[in-house]
Amino acid sequence: MDIEKIDLLEQKMILFHQHDPIRIMHLVKVHGFAQMIGRIEHLDEHTQFITECAALVHDIGIRPAEEKFGSSNGKLQEQEGPAYARKMLKELCFSEADISRICYLVGHHHTYSNIDGIDYQILVEADFLVNFYEDHMDQHTIQTVLQKIFQTNAGKKLCRLCYFKN
Repeated sequence: MDIEKIDLLEQKMILFHQHDPIRIMHLVKVHGFAQMIGRIEHLDEHTQFITECAALVHDIGIRPAEEKFGSSNGKLQEQEGPAYARKMLKELCFSEADISRICYLVGHHHTYSNIDGIDYQILVEADFLVNFYEDHMDQHTIQTVLQKIFQTNAGKKLCRLCYFKN
């Protein structure tokens, strides 16, 4: 796995979100959970790489959506994010195949039907693990999402450890 590329991407994302510690902390936390879930689930090296990179850039569309539409809802993030992700990934000399998959994940990370890969599943779970806390979601909502959306054993366990006493 190209850890240097992941580190460079993380640095570029911090620069992209400079002076916005909330978004920087969010991407770092989502990356951390995605990295951990992927390792626990024993992803192959390439899938782990794609998962981590997608976690770093998943919310790259927030600021452009806010600037363009005055809103950062999930669908607008999915609409605006891939172009910005593609530009950044090209600058870092990612392969076209990797860029395509990462941009697909960025463009679908708020779409919870038809999840078509373990990288997608882990990205969704990692984002929820952070959003549950950051958005102050209630126990009922967390339980519902856990039951309906979480699929990996690692993600389910992390969710229970973070948010439920029993």
